[in-house]
Parts: sequence; structure tokens; C-alpha cells
Amino acid sequence: MTETLIALLSILIGIIGANLFGYFLKKYSFGFTGNTLIGVFGSIFFIKLFGRLGFDPISIMILGSANFNLLIINFSVSLLGGVLAVILIRKLKKIMT
Repeated sequence: MTETLIALLSILIGIIGANLFGYFLKKYSFGFTGNTLIGVFGSIFFIKLFGRLGFDPISIMILGSANFNLLIINFSVSLLGGVLAVILIRKLKKIMT
């Protein structure tokens, strides 16, 4: 696995998390396209924000082989980023209307 592949998989997991959260809780649904965009930006933001703690794609591949513990943390943070971004955007929408 390369760093680029790990980053793309993280974004994909953020998209899946945002869309599943919107699917199961209709109140938080912005449609497929809206939740996809929110999932992309939420996962990127959270990985950039918390990746400095040592589970960014470069740190995962630092020794030439994948550190699977860091990889699972990276994917979990990406999933959480997608879900939390949907919640935050919903609250922002509620405040603005």
C-alpha cells in the first residue's frame, strides 16, 4: 500500500460514513451528492487535523510496510470525520434558517 492509496481509502471511508449516517437518520440527510461532498471534506479535515498525532498515511508506511494499528485508527478517524461533518453542517443549516 502506498501513502496515496491509504489517503484515497480514507476519503472513501469518510464518504461511506457520511452517506450511511444520512441514510439511517433521515433528518441528517442532504441527499447522496450532499452527503458525499460533506464526507469528503469532513474526512480530509479530520485526517489533516488529527493525523499529526502519528497516524497519517506517511507515518503508516514509514518503515516500508503497513502498520495496521495506525491504519485502523486512520480509517476510524476518517469515518468519524464524515459523520461529524454531517452533524455540524446540519446544525449550521438549522442556525441559518
